[in-house]
Amino acid sequence: MTTLRLTIRVRPGASRTSVGGAYADALVVRVNERAVDGAATAAALRAVAGAFGVPRGAVRLVSGATSRTKILDVEGGDPERLRELLG
Repeated sequence: MTTLRLTIRVRPGASRTSVGGAYADALVVRVNERAVDGAATAAALRAVAGAFGVPRGAVRLVSGATSRTKILDVEGGDPERLRELLG
């Protein structure tokens, strides 16, 4: 199974959770949760897992725990799906 490494840009406090669009070559992930005690990061990882159709455990944070820009590994992630999400 392949592992896809991607950069995401988290936008906490959004009206609804969504994955899609690009910000400086990063995939934009909007989440309802605020950036308090890692809640936005956890929500972003769940959202990315849902967008790629993989279990939450298949998405691993590589770097950026306290930053809006994060690097993730998605086990079983499809590069074509990433291109679709980036729009």
